[in-house]
Amino acid sequence: MPELPDLQVFSHNLDKKLAGKTVKDVSLENTKKAKDTPAAFKKAIKGEKLEEVYREGKELRFRFKNDVVLGMHLMLHGKLYFFEEKNTNKHTILEILFEDGTGLALTDYQGIALPSLNPEETGVPDALSDELTVEYLQEQLGKKRTVIKKILLDQHIIRGIGNAYADEILWEAGISPFSVSNRIPAAKIKALHRAIHKVLKDAEKSIRKEHPDIIAGEIRDFLKIHQPRETNSPTGGKIEQKELNGRKTYYTDEQELFE
Repeated sequence: MPELPDLQVFSHNLDKKLAGKTVKDVSLENTKKAKDTPAAFKKAIKGEKLEEVYREGKELRFRFKNDVVLGMHLMLHGKLYFFEEKNTNKHTILEILFEDGTGLALTDYQGIALPSLNPEETGVPDALSDELTVEYLQEQLGKKRTVIKKILLDQHIIRGIGNAYADEILWEAGISPFSVSNRIPAAKIKALHRAIHKVLKDAEKSIRKEHPDIIAGEIRDFLKIHQPRETNSPTGGKIEQKELNGRKTYYTDEQELFE
């Protein structure tokens, strides 16, 4: 699944390529998950100019001149493809054709990537927003006895962090993923706050450098801990694996356990 740094790069590249173009036609090919009808998508954005593409949490957002926002959640296997004149991609969910003959296709062989119209706004802070403060983290962690990794993955508490980057962030902060949230001391919460920004921004830079035009897939080869092929962390700790809520968690004994 593409995670926040991937989506940051995707949104930048989509905006660079598509902003300013006008939609000639839009077709919802797979209605399995979409809450809106094919007719609703046509009415909302056909003939409209695309103003910008950006990221919110784990979604891509396309804002049009009429203030309609098209959301795209790629889920596990959703991919985006540019095309010229005719879309030949298999498993298309949504197809957008622009007046200049270029187009964008959202595909998913599982059929669960989710396009939506005017996705609901939420007050939950994005992982890279100014609203995600140390104080906010202290408040949220202080009232929960949940393990810290589950908190980082909870999109109702912090938007945008996925499984791989939760492991990277916790290693960077020196906190065991199995630590009980309300047992983590203030100094470590500050370290966690710093790690969230550092890990996500550094990852975005790495993806931009190695894959400057990417709009699909997930890049993981630079990760330090969440790496099946690696046996040790950059500082020598043995990388362990354990299931947590059905997800593989990677960690080392260099990370302090608070319980």
